[in-house]
Amino acid sequence: MTKTVDPSADRPARAADRIRASASELFYREGIRAVGVDEVVERAGVTKPSLYRSFASKDDLAAAYMRDYEANFWEKFEKPGGKSYSDAREHVLAYIRILSSNAVAEGYRGCGLSNATVEYPSRDNPARQVAGAHKKLFRKRLRELAALMGARQPAVLGDALLLLIEGIYSTGQQSEDGPAQSALAVAKLLIDASVAKR
Repeated sequence: MTKTVDPSADRPARAADRIRASASELFYREGIRAVGVDEVVERAGVTKPSLYRSFASKDDLAAAYMRDYEANFWEKFEKPGGKSYSDAREHVLAYIRILSSNAVAEGYRGCGLSNATVEYPSRDNPARQVAGAHKKLFRKRLRELAALMGARQPAVLGDALLLLIEGIYSTGQQSEDGPAQSALAVAKLLIDASVAKR
């Protein structure tokens, strides 16, 4: 049997990929506005012209970071811990359980999408546009899941869950024993108070 060799396996990562990876790490850790293009190209081991061949501006690079972050977010949200859940309640609780645990880990800086909405008050900014569109879609998804749970007011439960999750993003950065540790219990109370008894 002949072994197939992937010709790209030994090829070094393209400059654009290295730039995206470096920017992602730096933007998440330090904040988008705090990181300059010079720092990104130095970390990526490329030149400024290489960056500008791939991204027209730092704003375009930041928007690419947001799109990458969002894709990763949906993967984690739709399959918490790598598992699929047919029960909407268990799905949401699994995500909150994992999130509240991760939120107190070393290096946690909250949600990159939420951070971008704070960093960029102007809705014209490309990164803010990606983040804002994501938050609207996430709100819609939580409302859908609330309806699947049988909530009497799915819009209200969905919004309550979004507020709780955004609170985890923020307070998880404060301390190990902060309110994020109570998030799972709070989520259960919210859902149980909102879902009609069967």
